Amino acid sequence: MSAQPTIQFSALELPASGVLMLLAGEGGALAPGLPAEVEEGVRKAITVGKFKGKSLAVVEAAAPPASPFDRIVVIGTKGESDFGEEDWLKLGGTIAARAKGAERVTVWTDGAAKPATAKDIATIGLGILLRSYKFDRYKTKKTGAGEDDASADSALTVTLATADPAAAETAFAVAQAVAEGVTLARDLVNEPTNVLTTTEYADRVAALSSLGLDVEILDEPVMRELKMFALLGVAQGSPMPPRLCIMRWNGGADGEAPVAFVGKGVVFDTGGVSIKPAAGMEDMKGDMGGSAAVVGLMSTLARRKAKVNVIGVIGLVENSVDGNAQRPGDIVTAMSGTTIEVLNTDAEGRLVLADALWYTQERFKPQFMVNLATLTGAIIVALGSEHAGLFSNDDTLSQRLTEAGLATGEKVWRMPLGPVYDKMIEGKFADIKNVGNGRAAGSIMAAQFLQRFVNKVPWAHLDVAGTAMGSPANEYNQSWASGYGVRLLDRLVADHYESR
Repeated sequence: MSAQPTIQFSALELPASGVLMLLAGEGGALAPGLPAEVEEGVRKAITVGKFKGKSLAVVEAAAPPASPFDRIVVIGTKGESDFGEEDWLKLGGTIAARAKGAERVTVWTDGAAKPATAKDIATIGLGILLRSYKFDRYKTKKTGAGEDDASADSALTVTLATADPAAAETAFAVAQAVAEGVTLARDLVNEPTNVLTTTEYADRVAALSSLGLDVEILDEPVMRELKMFALLGVAQGSPMPPRLCIMRWNGGADGEAPVAFVGKGVVFDTGGVSIKPAAGMEDMKGDMGGSAAVVGLMSTLARRKAKVNVIGVIGLVENSVDGNAQRPGDIVTAMSGTTIEVLNTDAEGRLVLADALWYTQERFKPQFMVNLATLTGAIIVALGSEHAGLFSNDDTLSQRLTEAGLATGEKVWRMPLGPVYDKMIEGKFADIKNVGNGRAAGSIMAAQFLQRFVNKVPWAHLDVAGTAMGSPANEYNQSWASGYGVRLLDRLVADHYESR
C-alpha cells in the first residue's frame, strides 16, 4: 500500500522550504501578518486570476525570487453558509490534491472565512489522509491515482500551522483513529475475493484483538448448533465456510447495556441459482461493504478508547453456485424459529442478517441495533449515491443518525415501514418469503423482512448499496470503496452514547 502523509502541527511560522498553502476568505482576504513580499505576490495572483475566495477555489502564485518556497497555493473558504465539518474535510482533501509531487507542505490555517478551531484543523488533517488513500497493493508499478508520475508517491509531510498546535494535535489523535477505521473498511471492500475469503476475513477480524477488542469467531458447526439455517442456507453452495465474527469493546461502565452494530458480509455474490448478469458482477466483491463499516468502526472505537460498551457482529458467507446451492422454493428455518420461503437466492443478504440480528439481540440485549448492508439495487434507484436508505422502528435513533449524517457528510434518508408493506412478505408455504411481489418497493420489502428479527429492540437498517462502493469520487475520497458508515456511526456513538 502507498504510504500515507505524515501530519504534524506547528505555531504560525513560515517554513524554510516546501510548498506554502494559504487560506482565504471572502474576496480573497488573507490572514494578517504575512510577510510583505509573500502577500504582494499572492495579491497579484488573486487579481489576475479573479479569485474571490469561493469555497475550495484555488489560485497559485509564483514564489518570490528570494523566497524559500517552491510555490504558493491559495485556497478559498467562503461558502454560501458557514464552513461545516464536511467543508473542513473537503478542504483537507483539496490540500492533498494540490500537494501532488511535493515532499513538504505547510498550511497556514489562519485566514479562513470562519476561524478554525482545534477540531476543525484536525478535520483538515483527516481530509488529507482520506484523500491520499490509494489501494495499489497489487500494482507492480506504483503511481499516483490516475497519474503516470511516480513522484506522486513520494513521502509527504504536511504541517498545519496554527495558533494552538498542542490543542490541534490532541484533536487529531481522534481524527487519526477515524482515518484508520475508514482505511481498514476501504481496504476490505477493495480486496479481491480470492484473497479476502470468509476465513481470511475472519482472521483479519481476529487480529484486531491487538487493539483491545475481544473477538470471537463462530464456525459452521457452532452456527448449526445455534440453528442459524437462514445464514447457512446462503453459504451451502460455496466451498468457503461461513463465519460469524463477534467483536466487543468494553469501554463503558460495567454492566451497562452495549450498543450494537451488525454487518452483512457476503464476500462475493453471484446471485446463487438466481444468478446475476455477467456485466458488472465483478463489483460483487464489495457486497460485504456493510460488514467492512462495522469492522472499521470497531477499530476506530478501540483506537480512540471510546467510553462505551459496543458489540460488532458480522456474518461472512459467499453466495455461490454448485450442485449443493440453495434453490428458489427452498424453505429454511431461521434461528428465531421463523420459516422462510426462499423465492430468490439473490435476496441473500437479508437471510444472513436475519440470524445475525436475532443472535445479537438475544445474546447481548443491546440498547439498540444498527445494521448496515449493501442490500438492494432498488435503494440506488431511489436515492442514488448521495444518501444511504434509513429504515427504523425508532424515531429517536433515526433522528440521531440523520443528524450524524448531516454533520459528517455520510448522509441518510429515512424511508417508510408499515403493516401494509409487512403483509407483502407473508409466505405461501412458510411464515415469510424473502422477496415481495414483483419489483415494487424492493428496498422496503428487505427492511420489513429484517424487522421480523429485531424483537422490538430499537433498530435501524442502513441500505448502503449506493454509498459503500462505486459512488462518485469527491474531494476526500478517490477510492472505489468509500468506507461509508465508519464516520457516521462513530459520530452517533460519540454524540449520544459515550460517558463523559
